[in-house]
Amino acid sequence: MRTPLAFLFLFMAVQIARSEDLSVAAAADLTYCIPVIDAAFEQANPGADVKVSFGSSGNFFQQIQNGAPFDVFLSADIQYPQKLAAAGLVETPVKYAEGRIVLWTMNDSLDLTKGLVALRDPAVKHIAVANPDHAPYGRAAKAALTHEGLWEELTPKFVYGENIAQTAQFVQTGNAEAGFVAMSLVAAPALAHKGHFYEIPEVDYPPIDQAAALTKAGSAKPLAQAYVAFLKSAAARKILGQYGFRLPK
Repeated sequence: MRTPLAFLFLFMAVQIARSEDLSVAAAADLTYCIPVIDAAFEQANPGADVKVSFGSSGNFFQQIQNGAPFDVFLSADIQYPQKLAAAGLVETPVKYAEGRIVLWTMNDSLDLTKGLVALRDPAVKHIAVANPDHAPYGRAAKAALTHEGLWEELTPKFVYGENIAQTAQFVQTGNAEAGFVAMSLVAAPALAHKGHFYEIPEVDYPPIDQAAALTKAGSAKPLAQAYVAFLKSAAARKILGQYGFRLPK
């Protein structure tokens, strides 16, 4: 039979376990990178249990506006957490990286050294693009194509993904002959040796500023505060760099 003191300790253990749970909404370009960062964070914080949901930054923006119970928002577009901060829904966002966009194909015969004009090749019947209405990489792709005067011309070939991970999947499965994806995906071990890519010059599209923000619920959790701080640590920066992100000074 358990004593009242035993029940007290059990109750405290449950409360501690709950306080160690962390819910993170992460942009899809972090699909491969964040699990590595989370493993390092959990090792540095024994008992921490980071649960991550991946999706488009725009969709998470809407969900947090509607009260989704996330502790941390990792957005691929700093404007989303800035708008949430202005509405009092998250703390001031912290930039921790900058995304890079590439044109990726699994077709060895497609010559990407020519740049984006390679998409005029008749063999390219479908081009995967993240939906620019809510995906930062989709807006970056549109800006780069517009810069080259190709957006309107190539629009009939576009196949839209809900987020950058789905866009990469279209290319990987052959549902699109080429597509605009995040460097952080093609640099991941799972995709690093598949297909080939052309990195789009950063001057051709607006910066893809990655930012972290604590939600109202997260701001009350020391673990969530530690998580955002960890993203700026040398350990996290090393991992982000390995996955192709540009790092802020």
